[in-house]
Formats: sequence, C-alpha cells, structure tokens
Amino acid sequence: MKQLLRLPSSYLGLPILLTCGITVLTYDLPAGYLEGIVLLAGTALAIMLADIALGIRLPELAQFRARQYAGTRDSFVVLAFAGVVILFCLLDLALFPIPLIDDPSSYATMDGGHEHIRHISDMCWTLPPIGLLCARSRWLRNALIAIGVAFPILVIDRNRIFASLFSFGLVIVFRRDEAKPLPWKSIVFLAVAGSSIFSILGMLRSGSLDSVALPFSALYRAAPQGVKWLLLYISAGPYNFGSLMAKQYVDASFLVNQIVPMSGSIATAGTGIPLDAPNINVGTEFFPFLLALGPVGAVFAILLLYALLLWSVGRLRPAASLFPLLIFLRVAYVCVMSPFAPQAFTWTNIGFIGLCLLMQLFASLLPNRNAANSVSADRGHTHLAIAHSASSHSFQ
Repeated sequence: MKQLLRLPSSYLGLPILLTCGITVLTYDLPAGYLEGIVLLAGTALAIMLADIALGIRLPELAQFRARQYAGTRDSFVVLAFAGVVILFCLLDLALFPIPLIDDPSSYATMDGGHEHIRHISDMCWTLPPIGLLCARSRWLRNALIAIGVAFPILVIDRNRIFASLFSFGLVIVFRRDEAKPLPWKSIVFLAVAGSSIFSILGMLRSGSLDSVALPFSALYRAAPQGVKWLLLYISAGPYNFGSLMAKQYVDASFLVNQIVPMSGSIATAGTGIPLDAPNINVGTEFFPFLLALGPVGAVFAILLLYALLLWSVGRLRPAASLFPLLIFLRVAYVCVMSPFAPQAFTWTNIGFIGLCLLMQLFASLLPNRNAANSVSADRGHTHLAIAHSASSHSFQ
C-alpha cells in the first residue's frame, strides 16, 4: 500500500481502470460502446506500466511526517488564505439560498454575483488539510476541518465534499507514524461517510433514478437506491465517452468554451449532444477532447494530465513543502476524478495552482523568525561554550 501511494500513476491510472471495469458491469453495453472504454483502460494501463519503468515516486512518507509545517512562514500565509476562504463561505450562505435548507434545486443557481463568490468558497476543500498541517491549537484545527466538510454539504456540492474528504484522508495517511499500521478505521470511515453523503445529496438534488433510461444490467437493477447512485455516478462518464465515440459525434465548441475564458457555456445539459440519457450528461475529463479532436485528442489529454501529475510530484521533492503539497493534493484529486467530469483543464484549476505559487513566493519574502531564533540559539550555545572553555582554562 505504501509503494502504491508513492506511485504517481496510482492517482490517474487506477481510477480510470476501476471506473471502466464498473461501467462494464453496470450496463449491457450497446454495440460499439466498448471500444471507447477499452481506449480509456488501455491508455491508463500503459501509463501505469510506464510509471513503473520510469521509477518516478513521491517522497518517502517519512518526509511528510518529519516536516514541521505549523509556525512557519508558509503556515502563516496559508492560514490567512484559509480565513479568506471561510469569509467567502459565510458570504455564500448569507447572501444566497442554502440548498440543503431552502431549496435543493438552487444548488446550480449562480445569478447575482453568486458565481464569483463561489469561485473562492469552492476552495473550502483546502481547509481540512490546512487544519491538520498548520493549526497549533485543537479548536482551530477542528474548526477548519468542520467547515471544510460542512459547507459542501450545506450547498449540496458533492464534488467539493469528495475533495475535502480525499485531501483530508491523504494527509492523514502521509503523516502517519511509519511504525504503526495504516489508519484503516479512519480511511474506511471517510470512504463510507463520503459515499453515504454523496448518495443522500444525489437523491436530494435529482430525485429518483426511475426516469433514467439507460441499458442497465441485472446487477445494477438489483442494487439498493443509494448504491445505484454511486454506480451511476462512477460509470456515467466512461459510458457517455464510449457512446459518443461510437457515434463519431464532433463538436469542438465545448473544448473551446472550457479553455477560453468567457467564450461560452461549458454545460452539456440541454444541448444537441446525442446522449443516450439527456439527464445523465456527465463525461470524463477527456470528453471535450474526444468531441473536438477524436480518440487521438482524448489520448493526448490523458497524457497531458499525467505530465501535470508528474510536475506536481517533482515539486514535492525533496522536502515536501506546504504549497507544493497543496498543489499535489489538487492535481491528485482531479486525476482521481478524471473519469467523471472536466476539472483539470479549467481556468479555476490553473488559477488555484497559480495562487499557490504566488503564496509560496510571498511567504519566501517574509522574515523567517524560526531561522533567526535558530541563529540566536546557535550563537547562545557558542557563547556558553566559549565561556565554559575560558573558565576551564583559568581554573587550570
């Protein structure tokens, strides 16, 4: 397990392989749909084999445990950033309807400046890892973790709750004592809690699954309602990818709208895309590239995302610093979620990475009191040593 966590492609290849396998089990796939799923799985497997051959790894987990984050310049800056995120979370709840309390259908309403506030409050997923790494007091640590989990639930943001729990769990594993076994109880609890919350929020947001007209398998039909939500969410991206690849549908506008700011909507709902179920309109990270550039474009997107992952891993080495760790947590998460929806090749994701780089630069310009204290302590020890030597010499 330890070596798997240090293998970069585990965060990209394994999720794609897993979702493709679940997709095959969830549906009685129509003719031609399997080719797209095989393309995804084959590329993911090739990346994992290449990763093993290249020998690129995350730093040893002992480095994450040995690193002292609290009390540093980096932690000062990132705690100020956390304060700004919390402020925007409060503004989000105060100025606009709270979907969980007021109206579940309002979760997607972004009018009246809501979209701009949500750009900041969406970064609430950073609060749990910041609390674990940077908060010295228990109450502050618990508050940051609680807000990072509670806010996505209140606004019925399933993606953000997954991001919070993913980053929270990964930091717990990275910081564990190497002499102790993996904290399986905490990992299983987070997985069960995330799955349960996801299923409940899915039912609140979209209601019953009876209206979904897809060629589900007998295995899917026999599953409980909550499990059906998970299976549908996990499998819908690869299914739609295989569907559109089989239909050879071409439309470059969605990719253009995604990568060019203010060029148009990236929503697939209510468009002319020939989806088998219009109300199940999620796709993989590589879906827009498939529509614009065909299968070759989709493979290129997978390789590009793998390159971004390797870049984030390279920044972690050798010291596992705070801001590179936050960047890695974000890139690892979008890789894990790549079989579901586009998140990596978006301006919000690029903006977060750029913000971390700027905060790291700003932190490096601040006075390093720890270094100054260390130098003072060293000088003090030197003076004591000199005085002791002088007194010893006089006595002799």
